[in-house]
Amino acid sequence: MITQDELKELLSYCPDTGIFTWIKRNGNIAGCVKPDGYVCIKVSGRLYLAHRIAWLYMHGSFPEDMIDHINGSKGDNRIENLRQATRSQNLANQKINSVNTSGLKGVSWRKDRNKWHTQIRVSGKLKHLGYYIDKHEAHVAYCKAADKYHGEFANYGWFDTNLMRA
Repeated sequence: MITQDELKELLSYCPDTGIFTWIKRNGNIAGCVKPDGYVCIKVSGRLYLAHRIAWLYMHGSFPEDMIDHINGSKGDNRIENLRQATRSQNLANQKINSVNTSGLKGVSWRKDRNKWHTQIRVSGKLKHLGYYIDKHEAHVAYCKAADKYHGEFANYGWFDTNLMRA
């Protein structure tokens, strides 16, 4: 594993842009974007995820567990967009699943009940939140549960905050 000192001898990091550049290679941008959207950089023969070495660069050590991209953008490695997280917290901050057909996170249609079903994952287990006639009411229930169980890591997918006040 590379140390902060070794890293700073090879690379320069701009915390405002999240971009690494090579010190001895004419300031060329370091790394490439992987198909999954994460930036990786090969340093001293080893591949590192840019968000993890950004943490090392700024804080002096690798994160204890995972790094979460607050805004959900895997390539946005600005230090203000990075925070330490557990796997559960990181998963809570995921965007809406690509197979979701309701368009609202945590909400799915239950044909057998002819209603919208809401559920949330808490500590790896699904928690049933209810059945609703209106999918937006179902989503409000999901968002309130996300606030309760996930706190600052809650990600609502698309959400109109005015719905919470209704």
